Amino acid sequence: MADVVIIGGHGKVAMRTTPRLVEEGHTVTSVIRKEEQIQEVESTGAKTVLLDIEQATVNDFSDAFQGKDAVIWAAGAGGGNPERTYAVDRDAAQRSIDAAAQAGVERYIMISYAGAGPDHGVSEDSSFFPYAESKSAADEHLRKSDLKYTILGPGLLTLEDPTFKISVAPETGSAQSADGGRDTSRSNVAETILVALEEDATVGQTIDFYDGDMDIRELLRSL
Repeated sequence: MADVVIIGGHGKVAMRTTPRLVEEGHTVTSVIRKEEQIQEVESTGAKTVLLDIEQATVNDFSDAFQGKDAVIWAAGAGGGNPERTYAVDRDAAQRSIDAAAQAGVERYIMISYAGAGPDHGVSEDSSFFPYAESKSAADEHLRKSDLKYTILGPGLLTLEDPTFKISVAPETGSAQSADGGRDTSRSNVAETILVALEEDATVGQTIDFYDGDMDIRELLRSL
């Protein structure tokens, strides 16, 4: 079982991922920003670490990662402020990757989005552009590292109940699934994170995925 640190521990994806990790016997430390979030996050079975990731240095991240087996990036600025988007989704993510290497944590799972990459096709005048640029840069920084990484790119996130079934985009960088669907339940994202952590076949992979009709573990195991 793994000792995992999840960044963005109070987010909607993390709050669904943590109890699943705990149920499967993993130990979870959630990095959160606000003291008032502690009780809710710890109710999921996680321990908590208070850290403002926007301001955190590589050494700050490294301190939080000591002795861990894996880092899961589930944080995000939430849009609306381009400067903060770049600060969190690009710069902080890149520092966390460097910190994982510094702390000796080999495994890193990045939550990105389907279609991320240098050819994301988002117009510079779009409000989504800073996020698209940030994720492209963070994902590439991770690929160039020596970490055993998995980059997970869900589609449009929803609050639907888990089906434990997904489909993978026909090719990396594709913005839609083979059947044209684009939605991905956050609960299915949580299950995909769990399976990616446990299945070595996902190491070194960028996986764009959507709600679909294939069992998550069987699909990821076959990659």
